[in-house]
Amino acid sequence: MSLSLQQLLNRLSFRQMQVFEAVYQERGYRKAAEKLGLTQPAVSSQIRKLEQALGQPLFEYVGRRLYCTHAGENVAERIRSIFEQIQHLQSDLHLLQGQLSGDLRLSAVSTAQYAIPHLLKEFTTLYPTVNVTLNIANRAEAVELLNQNSDDLVVMGLVPNDRSLASLPFLDNELIPVVPASHPFAKNKRVTPQQFMDENLLMRESGSGNRLALEQHCQQQRLNLRSYMEIGSNDAIKHGVQAGLGVAVLPKLSVLSEIHQGVLVSPEIKGFPLRRSWCLVYPKGKHLTPVTQAFLDYIQSNLKSIHHYFKQLDKQ
Repeated sequence: MSLSLQQLLNRLSFRQMQVFEAVYQERGYRKAAEKLGLTQPAVSSQIRKLEQALGQPLFEYVGRRLYCTHAGENVAERIRSIFEQIQHLQSDLHLLQGQLSGDLRLSAVSTAQYAIPHLLKEFTTLYPTVNVTLNIANRAEAVELLNQNSDDLVVMGLVPNDRSLASLPFLDNELIPVVPASHPFAKNKRVTPQQFMDENLLMRESGSGNRLALEQHCQQQRLNLRSYMEIGSNDAIKHGVQAGLGVAVLPKLSVLSEIHQGVLVSPEIKGFPLRRSWCLVYPKGKHLTPVTQAFLDYIQSNLKSIHHYFKQLDKQ
């Protein structure tokens, strides 16, 4: 028996939809509960009530993994649209009051975590009623977030060229070779690119932006590239180099402090630094909220000062 619109509205609640979205994004009741600050039974109860209201199962377990049903995927798309419209309504109401307010949801690849906070400081000073959420992800996760269109903007270096995406480059991402201060390469002025690649090279996992950039460079320069050890974060690689575990190619911003302190050294090697650009990326055709548009406008109008600021950091 199908429900009338009024009956459905009487049975649905925004809390149920919020809980559903959390379970859908986290693919689990426990993680959703942690995200929302609820107990796991409370999350299960809300999902059960939503399923009863809709008359359809939304999630199902296959083995120990939670999957979204076909009906659940449909519900996820509609709930995302509802929440976006509510966010637009909130922003429009604040604009009528003469202030910019609302949420700015950003996801950034791990290499960009050294740059984004500096950009947000001035922006949040200009717009103190904007609520910013910054999620740090690896490249594969960032690409998936673009596919889901779940964030306002994604910050990444190598923008996928097989998708319809808009991007705004805003800052150079220089990848430089680094060695511990005690390494022979630290004082050797005649290190060749292949000699560096033949050292114990610490690298990110396959698919990361840094690794892709290095692989492309080595392919273009016909250099043999062999990973001595794969490590899942730039900070962990940096500490591995400091400990004498090997050498690496890392974002310059991530090692400025250690280079200034003399703990790490960046030898002069032909072909380096590798220069890429960090970009603000979103799907073409996406309806930008006033807050998102304001952030893009802020970055666009302050490109020169942004570049100057980070050059000064390099000199400190």
